[in-house]
Amino acid sequence: MLEWLHKLETLDRAMDDLHITAHDERERIRAKAHTVLEVVHRHLAKADRATCREAAVRLARLRADAYGRELSLAVHRGGAWTPAEMTELFAAARKRRLDHGDVGWISHLAGESAALPAEARHEPWKAVEPLFDAIEECPLSPDERKGMQRALARVNPSPLALPLGRDGWGAAVRDHLGEPPAPHLVALVEHLGVAGGPRPAKAWRARCLELLAGEGAGELVAAGLRAFDGARYEGGRHGGPARLLMTDVNTDVARGFAWAAALARVGGAAPALTRLVLAAGGHGSGTEPDLKLASGVVHALAECEGAVDALRRLQQDVRSRSLLKQIAAALATAAARHGVTAAQLVERGVPGHGLSADGSRDWADGAWTVTVTVTVEDARTVRVTARDAGGRTRRGLPSGLAAAGEIKALVKEVRHTLSAERDRLEALFGVERSWPPGEWARLYRDHPVTGAVARALIWHDGAPFLPGDREPGGGVTLWHPARAPMEEIRAWRETVAERRLRQPFKQAYREVYALTPAEEHAACSGRFAARRVGHDRLYALAKQRGWQPAWLRHHGEPGEAWKELAEGAWRVRFGYELTGDAAYATTGQVRFDRRDGRQWRETPLAGVPPLVFSEAMRDVDLFVADPARDGDRHARSAEAYELPASARVRRDALERILPGTAIAGRCTLTDRHLVVRGDLRTYKIHLGGAGVLMEPGDVPLSIAGARKPGGRIFLPFEEDGTLALILAKAFLLAADTGITDESLMRQISWERSQSGLG
Repeated sequence: MLEWLHKLETLDRAMDDLHITAHDERERIRAKAHTVLEVVHRHLAKADRATCREAAVRLARLRADAYGRELSLAVHRGGAWTPAEMTELFAAARKRRLDHGDVGWISHLAGESAALPAEARHEPWKAVEPLFDAIEECPLSPDERKGMQRALARVNPSPLALPLGRDGWGAAVRDHLGEPPAPHLVALVEHLGVAGGPRPAKAWRARCLELLAGEGAGELVAAGLRAFDGARYEGGRHGGPARLLMTDVNTDVARGFAWAAALARVGGAAPALTRLVLAAGGHGSGTEPDLKLASGVVHALAECEGAVDALRRLQQDVRSRSLLKQIAAALATAAARHGVTAAQLVERGVPGHGLSADGSRDWADGAWTVTVTVTVEDARTVRVTARDAGGRTRRGLPSGLAAAGEIKALVKEVRHTLSAERDRLEALFGVERSWPPGEWARLYRDHPVTGAVARALIWHDGAPFLPGDREPGGGVTLWHPARAPMEEIRAWRETVAERRLRQPFKQAYREVYALTPAEEHAACSGRFAARRVGHDRLYALAKQRGWQPAWLRHHGEPGEAWKELAEGAWRVRFGYELTGDAAYATTGQVRFDRRDGRQWRETPLAGVPPLVFSEAMRDVDLFVADPARDGDRHARSAEAYELPASARVRRDALERILPGTAIAGRCTLTDRHLVVRGDLRTYKIHLGGAGVLMEPGDVPLSIAGARKPGGRIFLPFEEDGTLALILAKAFLLAADTGITDESLMRQISWERSQSGLG
């Protein structure tokens, strides 16, 4: 046996020099080493304990990436290991490139060492401590790394050994505990490490509350929460980013700390846990994601005060599909405790941020005799103004204001809530919801933040109305043009224009999509199929509109984007596949599924609620609007395509906007264009993509950087950049003799001379 080990050691040294050996010689040495290793393995299977212990020590000294199987066999058969032998093997393990073959023998040896008396474990423990870092950097699964680290942690000779890994967060917790730590706090940390899942059992929670009653327990949990903000581990990971949030062995303990903070109602828990979810989810933290930790913290967050707002913010910021599912489940759990739906819980939990009913809040700074007012002016504007003792006002914060940090933080929070409310209220277009008048007034019209969005929208209580016009007389719903006759839609568009009411998103001018006769008997819709669209543009637009698209990598690979509608009762799916040119995708069918318990059931188009169908198809129409056939460079090719619904709505808006502008006398609307008469040429601006053709001859004109008219013109909705671009080009071209851009003038003048107009 020992002579075969000697042969293996000789071959191992030769293999260290393989990089300078000829190929044939390398293969010969490898083959011989493999044969010798098989003989060693057979001998180990029947060798006595002393021989196995000697073989293990010698094998551990050999090449760093081999012999794991033989080491495991030798260590398991070695019997009673001395502390010195354990120390040597642990030290050798630190130098190895650990892989799957090393898991068994290291864990077994750790168990043998943990069984020794405490005084005999001091030397092995010195060799064990550096192993934690080596394990974090090895290419093993999280469960394998965690298993080894837990086994090694038991080698610690301290009677109050803590199950904490060697990272920044663990060090902060250790520092707070001091040396030696109080036994009852050690018991708490040990309990927090065995929560056993994202939602621990009732028995675990009950025991946790008992331990949290101990002296200093609340302060320990608060310290752990504070340490999350600085949690980083710089050890790196095989094949991954160089930074981790924390070591694997600490993720379970950290998850337990999150639950302890929620159960103990620790102040500031919700913001701290929200930041931890984002960091563990890989959101802008520069660390490798840890979705297991993030999902556990999400469910703990649902138990905290302020959970609804925190979870809703996470829905906006998180991109991971699996984590979004956990957030939705946490909201549903929180809602069930209150006896309402998740949507009702969210709308009742919109924070007011201490603002008064008119959406403002004042700070008085005596040293500066200044009153600062934060005001939600409209659905997109949070304004800060300062007023001095003399009554003079200015925008922004004066320098040296004591409360400047607090005010800036508030403005950031209000803007975030305002953005979330715009998205939430727009999603209500696909929902058949009705509110009692009093509840609607409290949650929508009179809310200091939501009201800025709601008061610019049309509502319905048997007849459509604006919130400032009258009190509702019955159940209130959000008005949708899909449920209104054309005369009513036109009347409201006139009202919006006359009152200069800028809506936070399209409502009066919203595109409506209804079933075609062919679709009434179909299982899916093909009206947007067989379109060639930019793959990256499709992906980006789908993400922007709240869909979950697939990123495709191979020609012919099928993909699908999906989105839940009507508060999760319906799901729409839109298929596409990558073309031979990887920059483009070919579009497919649109399908709808109805939620049935935890399952989805595909539903024929005739069974889909009209509002759900219209909202889904509106998004898909946006995705397939191909800029390759729009814009200035492709203005001519745009003429061959059907005008999309968004362009028809744009035409209707221009009909109402243009009469009040200075260029009204120079503009004419056709079915497809805004025609602008300049002094040099006549120009046709396409209503679909804003591409420009010059008459005569329909000659394309490329315009770069046309300035949007901004405050000079009232736009009835915020989201259509193409409408603003059309108007910007119209103002520019109506005064074409005043154009100073040389490139643009060369195009106009050259084409003019070629056509005989010069």
